[in-house]
Amino acid sequence: MTDNTSWASPGGYSPESGAPAPNAGGYAPAPGAVPPASGWTPPPKPGLIPLRPIEFGTVLGASFQVLRRNPRPTFGAALLLNALVVFISTGISTVIVVSGLERASRASLSDSDTIFAGTIALTLVATLLAVGISIVAQALLQGVISIEVSRATLGEKLTLRQLFEIGRGRWWALIGWTALLGVIILVAFAVLIGLSIGFFAFGDPIAIVGGIILLLVGILGLIVVTVWIATMLAFVPASIVIERLPIGAAVRRSWRLVRGAFWRILGTLLLITVMVNIAVSVVTTPIQLVATFAAPLVNPAGQIETDLTVFFALNLVVIGITAVVGAIGAVLTTAATSLLYIDRRMRTEGLDLELQRHVELRASGAAGADPYLTSP
Repeated sequence: MTDNTSWASPGGYSPESGAPAPNAGGYAPAPGAVPPASGWTPPPKPGLIPLRPIEFGTVLGASFQVLRRNPRPTFGAALLLNALVVFISTGISTVIVVSGLERASRASLSDSDTIFAGTIALTLVATLLAVGISIVAQALLQGVISIEVSRATLGEKLTLRQLFEIGRGRWWALIGWTALLGVIILVAFAVLIGLSIGFFAFGDPIAIVGGIILLLVGILGLIVVTVWIATMLAFVPASIVIERLPIGAAVRRSWRLVRGAFWRILGTLLLITVMVNIAVSVVTTPIQLVATFAAPLVNPAGQIETDLTVFFALNLVVIGITAVVGAIGAVLTTAATSLLYIDRRMRTEGLDLELQRHVELRASGAAGADPYLTSP
């Protein structure tokens, strides 16, 4: 004997007929009555994070997931750019200094001063070149990771070329913003040092003490102001490349988003930065110590050629490891900043609803506009 009766949940609907079924007590809902809610449904998670405001644990976990989810355009780009900066800043400077000292040691006394001055000049040029390349690399990396986080949140997995294509037209603005920040910080420290030197020039003990106090208090004040401004402007890169805003509008945008959540954003970024720096120190410090003390052990006779060979070989290892660890740290900190930017827009503008709507439209086959460009 077969039972053809359709099953129905107590107080709910029949899954086959859609008609209301009586509950365990025999009560049947009136026709047209709304069925009871089956429970809370969490927001969808099509990609990197759930489409709702997120907490610190989600920010931290998603920052690491950025590396694992799409490593080529994230870790690969960071490693390439970071290695370029490290090799240029460390490698070229090391070659210039070592070759200059070697030539000075073999030259006559009259020529050694000229060689020494030329070495200093070349070192300064190499330093300026490294700073310029570092600014460009940092800006490009911030843009790439910001775009990757925004698209990964929607479940998209893009190549490095596609990420650069999305950011087309915004790269020079991002490079200009990064350079502007560097110039402002450099000018501020230069003014402080100039004022302190002015006190030292008097030669009076009281003036010297005043110069030292001014220098210490000024450095502490600049650090505090720099941290405050850097936090308030932390979302400028994301605003430039994700919302395609000009620099001035991006500055106002970041200031408005951070306001009201300053300590949460500062604490999150500071904690992640400290974690990254500790990890970098744990990995690189033992290798740097080995590189420092290995030459005398390998070459007890003190031959210059052997010392230079060992020095260059060990420093290449140190540079390579530093580039790898630095690339991981750069991705984590930039990804965390981008996630906080998206979180703040969710909390203050309802961006999560726009993202959910975009995901639903995409699932239905419709082409929707970029949800990040929606006006608040």
